[in-house]
Amino acid sequence: MKIVTIVGARPQFIKSFVVSREIKKKHEEILVHTGQHYDYEMNKIFFDELGISKPDYNLGVGSASQGKQTGEMLKRIEKILLKEKPDIVLVYGDTNSTLSGALAAVKLHIHVGHVEAGLRSFDKNMPEEVNRVLTDHSSNYLFAPTKTGVFNLKNEGIKEGVHLTGDVMYDALLFNLKIAEKSDILERLGVKTKEYLLATIHRQSNTDSLENLKTIIEAFSSSDEKIVFPVHPRTLKFIKENKLEKKTSKNVIVTKPVGYLDFIFLQKNAKKVLTDSGGIQKEAYLLKVPCITIRDNTEWIETVEDGWNILVGSNKETILNSIKKFKPKGKQRMVFGDGQASKKIVNLLNQTKG
Repeated sequence: MKIVTIVGARPQFIKSFVVSREIKKKHEEILVHTGQHYDYEMNKIFFDELGISKPDYNLGVGSASQGKQTGEMLKRIEKILLKEKPDIVLVYGDTNSTLSGALAAVKLHIHVGHVEAGLRSFDKNMPEEVNRVLTDHSSNYLFAPTKTGVFNLKNEGIKEGVHLTGDVMYDALLFNLKIAEKSDILERLGVKTKEYLLATIHRQSNTDSLENLKTIIEAFSSSDEKIVFPVHPRTLKFIKENKLEKKTSKNVIVTKPVGYLDFIFLQKNAKKVLTDSGGIQKEAYLLKVPCITIRDNTEWIETVEDGWNILVGSNKETILNSIKKFKPKGKQRMVFGDGQASKKIVNLLNQTKG
């Protein structure tokens, strides 16, 4: 069986890494990198660290408006699918790369497998939410990481081809955690275990709003805590354009994006995590680190229900109050599977082929 895997952003490199190891045991895989994340820290370093094979195709699409980026990917992916004639196209998560890959495949009558199906924030102002919904409704095989995902799909009338597999990012975390222990990132940044908070901001609702981004940076700078802040290129662009770096105080350690292994080591050793990322909410939960989510909603509602994640929006006082007072409540139910999601996905593909 020939499988075309489409990736384009940091989380997808990590998710696809563990699934690809299983695919290659029996099948041919063609790896297509759209180039959605194109600088070294957000791209090549993940391939280097994780030993991911060099992509068979690098489309080099880069940054653009939502419509232009999605359209350009769709056009270029279609050419590859016409040439390669795969049995299945595998897409991950909720990016423009995800939607473009799914649409290109379904229009050519090629079966689509969606890893991380069924997630919903129920906020269609988020481009990611639109991508998720459209991808799920275009897919033949829907690999849901949680029971909530299965429930969401059922509510939308999707019952065929839905499989509860667990979460592939849990697989990746388990595989890479021991390797990450060798990281010297704490020494390089001059911080100590459980004496800092880790922050990431990249969501469009925060970076495209000057008011939100300004409020978030003011909250970080007003905190009494030391905050390590690896700045996403998208966020850095808006910070520089609006001269917000002048509002950053000395307690905020601003750094370039770091590699995956360094990042999970930073997460594991942080006192708390501040983020608007979906994947990082989940990783924090799995690493048993309290998470403060700078959004009004989340697709990983289980982390909130278990009391390990709190939604604070972009309100300065709410962020500061959570930094000071938020503590996990209740036990984790371990809702993300048993660390064998990748094997389950490939086994399901084996059973459903041709």
